Amino acid sequence: QVQLVESGGGLVQPGGSLRLSCTSSGLTLAHYTIAWFRQAPGKEREGVSCISLTDGSTYYTDSLKGRFTISRDNAANTVYLQMNNLKSEDTAVYYCAACPYDVMGPWFEQSSYDYWGQGTQVTVSS
Repeated sequence: QVQLVESGGGLVQPGGSLRLSCTSSGLTLAHYTIAWFRQAPGKEREGVSCISLTDGSTYYTDSLKGRFTISRDNAANTVYLQMNNLKSEDTAVYYCAACPYDVMGPWFEQSSYDYWGQGTQVTVSS
């Protein structure tokens, strides 16, 4: 059974950092474009960041550039999302998603992703 599993969420104070991990049983993540999405309470799910399959290009939602960093560790079959200087508005459930090719069109188009994790909660609060 193919699964994506997110971990690393939790409660952090404003200005703090977290590193989320996305790993898989059944998928070799090096063979996929991987994206992170998030859904805040009462809001639609939105794209956060993406790392492409072929050349490792990275993409970010403009408002998050400079604070979030996506990376891969192929040996560990894991994709990370390093989140720094967290703000209360970053509170959300964070999901990773996998697409078996370079996404054609906007990387944040959710319909392009075949596999999704169950999400990990990130709460930024003092």
